[in-house]
Amino acid sequence: MSPSSPELLAELRAALAPIRVLDSPFEKVLYARDASAVGYAPPGVVCLPLTTAEVQACVRIAAAHGRPVTPRGSGTGLAGGAVPLNDPVVIVTTKMNRLVEVDEDSRTAWVEPGLLNLDLSRQVAHLGLHYAPDPSSQQTCSIGGNVASNSGGPHCLLHGCTSAHVLAIEVVLADGSVCVLGGPEPDAPGYDLRGAFVGSEGTMGIATKILVRLMPNPPTIRTLLADFASIRDASAAVSAIIGAGILPAALEMMDANCIAAVENFAHAGLPLDAAAVLLVEVEGLAAGTEIAASEIVAQCRASGARAVRVAATVEERMLLWKARKSAFGAIANIKPNYYLHDCVVPRTKLVEVMEKVVDIVESRGLIVLNVFHAGDGNLHPLIVFDRREPGVEEKVQQAGKAIIEACVAAGGVLSGEHGIGLEKRDYMALVFSAVDLEHQQRLRDVFDPARRMNPEKVLPTGSWCGELHHVPEGAWI
Repeated sequence: MSPSSPELLAELRAALAPIRVLDSPFEKVLYARDASAVGYAPPGVVCLPLTTAEVQACVRIAAAHGRPVTPRGSGTGLAGGAVPLNDPVVIVTTKMNRLVEVDEDSRTAWVEPGLLNLDLSRQVAHLGLHYAPDPSSQQTCSIGGNVASNSGGPHCLLHGCTSAHVLAIEVVLADGSVCVLGGPEPDAPGYDLRGAFVGSEGTMGIATKILVRLMPNPPTIRTLLADFASIRDASAAVSAIIGAGILPAALEMMDANCIAAVENFAHAGLPLDAAAVLLVEVEGLAAGTEIAASEIVAQCRASGARAVRVAATVEERMLLWKARKSAFGAIANIKPNYYLHDCVVPRTKLVEVMEKVVDIVESRGLIVLNVFHAGDGNLHPLIVFDRREPGVEEKVQQAGKAIIEACVAAGGVLSGEHGIGLEKRDYMALVFSAVDLEHQQRLRDVFDPARRMNPEKVLPTGSWCGELHHVPEGAWI
């Protein structure tokens, strides 16, 4: 890590305010990593703008000094996308957190990138509306970060990921200019540059305002918990439900290790003797949800479910979802660290791949918890470990690599919602040809010809220019 020049710091502090330009070693280490397990790299300097104009100023000053830029939201990303490489100017958008404008008639809202996912739904709840994408980190992740990685969540099985709910984006480009991609029209003319930007992980620019689609709150919701004596039976139920023509709003699975961890944390009444549970939710008009719920119960029982429980109250439903969304925090009762994967496999390969995942992890003396979006085959194996144990991080990384290779070999893809970042960048060639990758790089270069925006992320371009560090033993971060 090299110190920032006095001239760079002086220009940034003049453009923002001294208190919003962070340069001390203590301040910078707070922004040296995200929630991934890929390590950390302290930034050159950290800026906290309040407006689009301030973001423009930061980008222009960085360009004038030949410094790269790393955009950052809440830092909840799980693929290393916000790890700052090459001593960049880190531009943090968390203070840009306003709900700018709501159009109740069109069910849309302009929001700033730092607005938290769940806060958006809370602020429009009085209108009977909500924002559909619901990552497990929705209490802390930002809309801008969701756009960067095209985040999903349990209810995206029915409603689609972030890209289906973003109509337009105001973007500060690498040269400091501003453009708006997309628009309020349902089918905007021309190339879908909005769609190209969603999921680009900060490599094409910085989102400073986002036009999102809001959805009406469903009149009726039914939430079911089915428990099974084997993962094979639970997986068969997933296929049976979809095969019966039912597309639930959410269809989640947890295995025995995960059930034990979350029940100890949430006390939701999960069956501790089950090998797997399915959490299934349907929504819509009352008559339709009752029919769908009855069919789901029938399909689960026909697939070997030992019991199917329907949440009787809103409180019971919320407790079940608390259990599901607490999985990543609950593992702290087992080990202090985790490595979370995000591969997607065909639903027909769930059992085969999950058995391989367990073998891969346990053969290395590690522990894995499986909690994932079963409806679309988006696996989330959680490898829990204590990085203070000698040699354990190497075993975790080996297991992670083997899991990726097993998923791709089964016809899967690298990521369903977490993005590529650093974690999976060097695996892109497993699913894309050299020609594919070249054209993706050409698209990126149109937005950022100098490749200064979030360098070394997503596309494999050689060895990392920045030095990644592992957290030292006993460190609190």
